[in-house]
Amino acid sequence: MTDDRRAELAANLAGVEERIAAACAAAGRPREEVTLIVVTKTYPASDVRILHGLGVRHMAENRDQDAAPKAAACADLDIHWHFVGQLQTNKVRSVAGYADTVQSVDRLRLVTALSGAAVRAGREVTCLVQVALDAESGQQGERGGVAPDGVAELADAVAGSPGLRLGGLMTVAPLRGPYAGRQQAAFERLMESSSRLRADHPAANMVSAGMSADLEQAVAAGATHVRVGTAVLGVRPRLG
Repeated sequence: MTDDRRAELAANLAGVEERIAAACAAAGRPREEVTLIVVTKTYPASDVRILHGLGVRHMAENRDQDAAPKAAACADLDIHWHFVGQLQTNKVRSVAGYADTVQSVDRLRLVTALSGAAVRAGREVTCLVQVALDAESGQQGERGGVAPDGVAELADAVAGSPGLRLGGLMTVAPLRGPYAGRQQAAFERLMESSSRLRADHPAANMVSAGMSADLEQAVAAGATHVRVGTAVLGVRPRLG
């Protein structure tokens, strides 16, 4: 079974790699500018081990109750763990123990909690501000995230907090609002926010956008990181 699964994941990974390489070529970008993050949510630690053996070093999870045991089970591997889901403050202490990057920072209370947890754990956690392109000023998006006009305040808070490093921005293509169904336009809007952010924080150059269905549009817009689950691991079993 493991051999079959390894062959399946290797083939899927090769297909995604071809897509990223083609998208980079079309955009006139070097392939090494884009980092593939494989989203391993709902899949077992055994798949994480297979992917690591195939050369994947960036993995993402969106629920602490699944991620924490998986990260512990793979603690012997050199994996950069990304937390990409909406994060409740009561889970921050656990997440700060294994996540190298938290991509879903969307409120000041979360920044404060993450900073305290990272300091207690003796770790530096990279944070991305999640931008909600379906949110009005002062509101949160349907899938988490802060409205574009709230990015600067949150970014400054992260940059000024011990134990945290400001990495850049993340978005999920919105299902509602002016950018619904317009992934390319959404990702280009994110890049505008990124340009403004880098004027104040030059090192915060990560732009995480694009998933299995729209990674090409994200690469075309300038994303530095794409988060791919289904295209590598297969269609997820339904939970519950």
